[in-house]
Amino acid sequence: MALLNGSTLGILTIQQQLSDSVLNELQKLKLVVPILMSLFFVYVNSVMFCVLRSKRIFKETPRYILFGHMLFNDSVQLIVSSMLYTFALAFLKVVTAACAFIIFVSSATFRNTPLNLAVMSLERYVAICFPLRHTEIATQKRTYLAIVLMWCISSINPMIDLFFAAIMDPNFLTMNGFCSRDKLFIKSWQLDMFNALNVLYFVSVTVIIIFTYISIMITARSVSSSKDSARKAYRTVLLHLFQLGLSLTSFLYVNIERALYIFSGSDSSLYTNLRYLNFVFVLILPRSLSPLIYGLRDDAVRPLYKFYFFCGSSKIMPVVNVP
Repeated sequence: MALLNGSTLGILTIQQQLSDSVLNELQKLKLVVPILMSLFFVYVNSVMFCVLRSKRIFKETPRYILFGHMLFNDSVQLIVSSMLYTFALAFLKVVTAACAFIIFVSSATFRNTPLNLAVMSLERYVAICFPLRHTEIATQKRTYLAIVLMWCISSINPMIDLFFAAIMDPNFLTMNGFCSRDKLFIKSWQLDMFNALNVLYFVSVTVIIIFTYISIMITARSVSSSKDSARKAYRTVLLHLFQLGLSLTSFLYVNIERALYIFSGSDSSLYTNLRYLNFVFVLILPRSLSPLIYGLRDDAVRPLYKFYFFCGSSKIMPVVNVP
């Protein structure tokens, strides 16, 4: 915990030194580029989300409901990440109540991504391994229930930290301070629980995705009549495993940032440059590319997405054919 407090104070000290000077052109560019990048991918996700809301078949099919939730979740994550990045770069003080809400949303959406991938893989597993019961098991109601359960599970840790901080200091929510996740780490066991839950989420989701992938591969080899659909399904699950790898980089973001602080030592310029690269390539790009790759790969979504992305310039709306 001493290391945590020491590195956090050191990071804040460097940021404060930078904030005392006027932003130069390079610093302004570093502020604008990731924000514009996040807004662009939020727009891309929004267009794809509108595509999913444009047809009844998408709104009633479990896998597209889960995909829509992934788009919404990752878009919110990009927005709050950009907000926290802006607060940190400008070294702005925020009312703790507002900061706690932002951190709560950031933490919940952060952990929702691997959970959503696990549920999407299980849906494909049921569709291929239990095709006759798929419509009975993977219903629209149960899909929305799974989404609610995801939010409940991902909210446990930030809620515990928030309540504990409020109990330890009744004036906690009314104070002004610099907004970061470390602000809620008062005791060492909170950081231990945070890291343990991250490992638990990642390992559990990895086991689920590997299990569904192997099960679908076995089914694809044993049932000749559904080989094509099974092949598509295990390729989809393999893509989920790739997406999980991208999510893992986000899980390592905080640890990488602390390692960069230790590596850079007292060189504040080196630290800010490395921190900027860490934010763009570890947090923003993986979160942005994952839903884009998944959406453009889908034969039913891709034609409609192109139609809406270019504002209907083709004048002929494609026909939707959901396999």
